[in-house]
Amino acid sequence: MTTTSHSSEVGLVTGVNKGIGREVVRRLADEGMTVYLGARDGEGGRRAAWKLGGEGAGVRFVQLDVTNEAHIDAAIKNIDEEFGWLDALVNNARIAIEWGDAMDQVTVEQVRRTYEVNVFGAVAVTRACIPLLRRSPVGRVVNLSSPLGSLSLMSDPEHPVSRLGMLAYSSPKSAHISVTPLYATALRESGILVNAVSPGHVATDLNGHRGHRTAEQGEATPVKLALLSADRPTGIFVESENGAVEELVPW
Repeated sequence: MTTTSHSSEVGLVTGVNKGIGREVVRRLADEGMTVYLGARDGEGGRRAAWKLGGEGAGVRFVQLDVTNEAHIDAAIKNIDEEFGWLDALVNNARIAIEWGDAMDQVTVEQVRRTYEVNVFGAVAVTRACIPLLRRSPVGRVVNLSSPLGSLSLMSDPEHPVSRLGMLAYSSPKSAHISVTPLYATALRESGILVNAVSPGHVATDLNGHRGHRTAEQGEATPVKLALLSADRPTGIFVESENGAVEELVPW
């Protein structure tokens, strides 16, 4: 059932057809927010938005490939013309293309493609949304991330993360994680909160459904961060295995 606590707010979630992104959209809409469902796959995105809308949610599809500047410009123009502001941006779009590959077999092209989506795409969308976020009483940016990008964990020979050796995924994730405190500091005076979150080991297409958590479990903390009040933290990286926003992940 839709609540009214965030009924005047507007959100944008990138990389949505199914999985965690779809659940984030559903939950934000349940909170009363009007949510733009951004998807590269037009048919899949429209189908997801239509289904969520049929359940009574305020969901609107917008064509959005985060590596396509024209898509980004059109999406932001659409939101600006229809509302004029944005309260929450969830950078959910991400890819992983090296599962099972030995690190010495990972190609430069695999690394480049992953950076294009996971880092450059997130930066491009965030940059485009900043003027709209500044018009919100409390703008929030949530970056979906992973402990696989934690330099602390990767440099600990006793930690499982250090033994995975996922060059094309972990390296861009480290870069993506670093974007969070940089934006948080730059946008603090504008009242915009910027945080990173790991949804936990969720079974999705991204990891070949190897995870032990469901998409419904994975969306809990990203949604909490997308609904933060002005007095809450900015520039943090949290884990959502138990849904606790305060559980920090080492950088």
